[in-house]
Amino acid sequence: MLSLLAGLGLGLSLIVAIGAQNVFVLRQGIRREHVLAVVAICAVSDAVLIIAGVAGLGFVIATAPWLVVAARWAGALFLLGYGLLAARRAWKGGDDALRAEAGDSSDAAPAASGGTATATRTATRTALAPVILTVLALTWLNPHVYLDTVLMLGSISATHGENRWLFAAGAVAASILWFTALGFGARYLGRWLRTPRSWRILDAIIAVIMIALAISLVLPVLHP
Repeated sequence: MLSLLAGLGLGLSLIVAIGAQNVFVLRQGIRREHVLAVVAICAVSDAVLIIAGVAGLGFVIATAPWLVVAARWAGALFLLGYGLLAARRAWKGGDDALRAEAGDSSDAAPAASGGTATATRTATRTALAPVILTVLALTWLNPHVYLDTVLMLGSISATHGENRWLFAAGAVAASILWFTALGFGARYLGRWLRTPRSWRILDAIIAVIMIALAISLVLPVLHP
């Protein structure tokens, strides 16, 4: 039981920190768009990485550091592109449709306008495939995933001996709990995101986080 709780606590401490993956899950939750698919992909990906780390993949990464370097550059380029798109939305106010979606969640919205909001949401709804590709890229192109989830968790799990799989189960449970709460709880933020300005501010914050993360990924390579 102690190993299970240790895995749960460490898993939460690693995953709760603000990162590109969490920002994307939050945004999809606010949009109420493909939330189940996004949450499932994040949780399953984490489970695969945790199990791989406990099974010994961390040793492979430790002996082949070029894999992490390659992931750094690929992840940085992807985050930079995503951040620039968010900056463009913030500058031009491209998320007015999202404001309508957030406003549609209000109980005070008249029934007559509900049909219009629903039609707007349907017309602007992002296809599932691009969302899946984005969340997969944000998850698997992030070198910190391999350093923290695979290498660190894998190394620490070894200290639990025969109970290392209980430790892994706790870490997997932490991932499931966090992404479920983040994805499905984000919809309650909609009441504060009913104006074009609020969505532009949100996209500006996302742009800053994504671009800053992209820079932070390559700094260790440029200045070892």
